Amino acid sequence: MSKPLVVAAAIVDDLRRPTRLLGAQRSAPKSLAGRWEFPGGKVEPGEDEVDALHRELAEELGVTATLGALVLPPDGGDWPITRGYWMRLWFATVDREPAPLLDHDALRWLAVDELYSVPWLDADLPIVEVVAAAMAR
Repeated sequence: MSKPLVVAAAIVDDLRRPTRLLGAQRSAPKSLAGRWEFPGGKVEPGEDEVDALHRELAEELGVTATLGALVLPPDGGDWPITRGYWMRLWFATVDREPAPLLDHDALRWLAVDELYSVPWLDADLPIVEVVAAAMAR
């Protein structure tokens, strides 16, 4: 049996030399509202993970994405998140300015020195560290 998978994007302004990361503020559920995350969502049964990510970004932000490299944890593989789910995350750029259409109250572009100015979901904090290191190169 495969593990439940969530796909998400670390949306940046440039795949080669990122200087800004898009954060998305959750509007629901109530326990997560107000916290910030990487946009994305669950892979549906039988759905390809990349197709799922493109679907989620279109639904949540109204954008088409160009995917870059995977954002990998130090030990490789996928990122553990809540309730036994695992997350696979790609760097991405988008074709237009995103809008908070579904599941989010606000979006904000964060420079490397602003990454910790928003309250990220606890499970996303280790990912923010890896993204910050990539932005600082």
